[in-house]
Amino acid sequence: MTVIAVVPGDGIGPEVTDEAVRLLDDMRLGLEFDHLDEVNATTFRRTGAGMSPQDFERIRSSKSVLFGAIGAPGVNNSEYGRGVLIKMRFELDLYVNHRPAFLWEDRLSPLRDERRRNVDCVIVRENSEGLYVGVGGRVRADTPHEIAIDEEVTTYHGVSRVLDYAFSKARKSVCLVDKSNAVPNGGNLWQRCWRDAVEKNPGIDCSHLYVDAAAMRLIADPSAFDVIVTSNSYGDILSDLTAQLAGGLGMAASANLNPETGFGVYEPVHGSAPDIAGRGTANPLGAILSAALLCEGIGLTEAALAIRGAVSAAVSAGRCTPDIGGSLSTREAGAAVRAELG
Repeated sequence: MTVIAVVPGDGIGPEVTDEAVRLLDDMRLGLEFDHLDEVNATTFRRTGAGMSPQDFERIRSSKSVLFGAIGAPGVNNSEYGRGVLIKMRFELDLYVNHRPAFLWEDRLSPLRDERRRNVDCVIVRENSEGLYVGVGGRVRADTPHEIAIDEEVTTYHGVSRVLDYAFSKARKSVCLVDKSNAVPNGGNLWQRCWRDAVEKNPGIDCSHLYVDAAAMRLIADPSAFDVIVTSNSYGDILSDLTAQLAGGLGMAASANLNPETGFGVYEPVHGSAPDIAGRGTANPLGAILSAALLCEGIGLTEAALAIRGAVSAAVSAGRCTPDIGGSLSTREAGAAVRAELG
């Protein structure tokens, strides 16, 4: 049996993850689920750590992870997040964040121009460097003279390998997004690695945009993009933008990957949404589509295609949650997708 670690987390995380696991279980894919229900804000409040060393070893020994969401009112989410999600990303070297955006149903697009609604792209975000490594500090904290410094870390190794991944996923084109005109040191390193990657991939159309121009172009015509590759912070922002263009965060799936080891943490990107937790209205499709990415990542390609087809059919028929035009509860929406799978 292939062991998948399941970390439901907080808020709506357990609700949506439960629907994803139920679907995978019904498909009889030979998966065994190791549920780590204790990795949550309650544990963090009690112990000061969201994930114990024993929990982390269970995760490390699994094939991959299906993750819900973390975050709760009154919790230091920065410290908590670094002890759970960031810990997995850095210690398991999950250097790629893979965020696909696909418009499943035309009515979900906020764009008026029907010709430009065909969103079908991937944001490949460098996931282990940049501004999020935590380098920096504060001087004279909590005084009128406070100084705060956050430093961006960029390495040749980190940039080169994420560019290689981006080109491996391209169907027709790759667009590098940076701000090398204003951030010259790291920007020049990205540009150097980009030139090498372009030379190694002569059959792929290549382009470059500064991040502000890329944001405008995505809104004007997202159908122009296939793969966008960028830094940690810019990818964080642009991937939420593409998610909104494709129907909102409720349907957005993601994968944190190490392509060399094959390990991945797969999660919906909507967060824990504590304001709607327990109401039964959370959209489970982000978690279900993350499960499809998981299947793809462990070699179950046909299962991934079947899940996406079932999601498309359910959404097109309006059998979904209110945030995307339906009237179903979380459980009913999950059942609708399972029904489409037959």
